[in-house]
Amino acid sequence: MLPIRDTIPSRNPPVTTWLLILANSIVFLFELMMPEPVLQRFFYTFGIVPARYTHPDWAWLANLPANDYWPFLTSMFLHGGWTHILGNMWTLWIFGDNVEDRMGPVRFLLFYLVCGVLAGLVHWFTHPNSTVPTVGASGAIAGVMGAYFFMFPTARVIVFFPVLFLPVFFELPAVTYLAFWALSQVFSGTLALAVPEQVGGVAWWAHVGGFVAGVILHFAFARRGRRHRPLYRDECGIEVAWLPARYGER
Repeated sequence: MLPIRDTIPSRNPPVTTWLLILANSIVFLFELMMPEPVLQRFFYTFGIVPARYTHPDWAWLANLPANDYWPFLTSMFLHGGWTHILGNMWTLWIFGDNVEDRMGPVRFLLFYLVCGVLAGLVHWFTHPNSTVPTVGASGAIAGVMGAYFFMFPTARVIVFFPVLFLPVFFELPAVTYLAFWALSQVFSGTLALAVPEQVGGVAWWAHVGGFVAGVILHFAFARRGRRHRPLYRDECGIEVAWLPARYGER
């Protein structure tokens, strides 16, 4: 199921979300200009390679300094292809603006980065012997989804699901869609543990770690009280058109 949009309008300009999408896009365009051997080395240098920290001798032979932990941050801004970056940035665009509304731009940026780092650590702990570089913003975005799960459980998510060759669109409660997504990551991650040495492709447990981090940490990063304007009546869906004028003004 591919999310198309949610039903909650953004109250404030999602500046941090825009800047994160811009930063990821610029780095990806920079990657496209690299020859394949250079790009591969770039991923090994700035992506998360668990064996780099678990096996210092291997890291020395691979010319990767074992005491360099910057990849837990830099890997969040690297992507392995068009499908990878488009999927991640689209998901960030759907869920990031509303979470940023609740946290504010600076807190949201810190929250995003912390979730990404924790997701990378979970990937390292679950696949300590992997020599495959892991890149992508999905761990941090999973944290945003975890925060959205608790902040906007009654929101609706419009999803796309192909049936044979026919596109089908339908609405799901956000809590249902995100719970299904999280459980699918746990299931896929459990299967991936059967081949721990080569876990290329998708870092399922990084997604799980990011989601759990978002669920837990959003309590600390969400702003208390009403610090941004409520929704006006014409910004709400048709289903609230008959509610009293005080709707959304608490």
